Amino acid sequence: MTAVRQDAWSEEDDLILAEVTLRHIREGGTQLAAFEEVGEKIGRTAAACGFRWNSCVRKKYDAAISIAKAQRQKRSQYRKHSAVGSSVSSVATLESGEAAGSAGKHEAFSEESISIDAVIRFLRQWKGTYQEMNRHIKALEKELKDKDEELGELRRVKDQLDKQMNHVQTDYRVVNDDYKALIQIMDRARKLAFLAEEEDEQKPRFKMDANGNLERIE
Repeated sequence: MTAVRQDAWSEEDDLILAEVTLRHIREGGTQLAAFEEVGEKIGRTAAACGFRWNSCVRKKYDAAISIAKAQRQKRSQYRKHSAVGSSVSSVATLESGEAAGSAGKHEAFSEESISIDAVIRFLRQWKGTYQEMNRHIKALEKELKDKDEELGELRRVKDQLDKQMNHVQTDYRVVNDDYKALIQIMDRARKLAFLAEEEDEQKPRFKMDANGNLERIE
């Protein structure tokens, strides 16, 4: 009994799932049979293969699915045409029909080969596109990381400038308060000096005359 895998799906697993499922679609088989075949090959359950196909892989192979369905329709039409021809033809006609049928089979085989080649080209092209997208995503992630680092550095610089601005504003307030206090002190000093001069002017003044007597000066 094949062990059931629980690990993640790889690109190779997806490719096997796509190839087998497309072959069953092209040959007129069921997807369930395809999932069972894939499960035996890669060690997974048919349900897991079906879920993987419908949820992830199928959308990547829309063009290949259309090609496979068209090929299945051609094969079906060819089989119906061959059955009708064999029932109404004579032995000689049947022999010539068999020859024509062989040519038709060869043509159908060629068309099938062309379809398979187209699917392979599509898968390779998709793989290249997928790898290119991965490289582009990694480049964008690196650019985003660089931008985040640059933004972080700008934020640190802004914080430093904000701190310096706060210090400058604090120093300005201190200097401004000191200046106002100095102006008030100088203003009081001028007022006191003016009052002292007025008091000196209001005091009586005396002088001594020739006889030695004091005389008040008005």
